Amino acid sequence: RRTPAPAWLPTAKGEEGDFCLRSSDCAAGLCCARHFWSKICKPVLREGQVCTRHRRKGTHGLEIFQRCQCAEGLACRLQREHGPTDAT
Repeated sequence: RRTPAPAWLPTAKGEEGDFCLRSSDCAAGLCCARHFWSKICKPVLREGQVCTRHRRKGTHGLEIFQRCQCAEGLACRLQREHGPTDAT
C-alpha cells in the first residue's frame, strides 16, 4: 500500500508567477527571482531581452524586480548608446 505524499510537498513544478523559494521549485525555462518582497517563478532571459544591471562591488542595493539569468548559450553584454548621427 502506498502512502500519499504530505500536503506540504509540492507535486508539480511552479509555473510563471507562482511563489517559490529556489529555482528548483520552478518548471523548466523558469527561475526563482525576487518580485517586491517575495520570490516568484520568472522566465529565463532570451536573446534581445534586457539583463539585470550589475552594480559595483560594495553597493548592496536590493533589487525588488530581479531578472533571471540568460538562457543556455547566451550572455549579457553592454549595449552601446547610439548618439546623434552627423549629417553631411
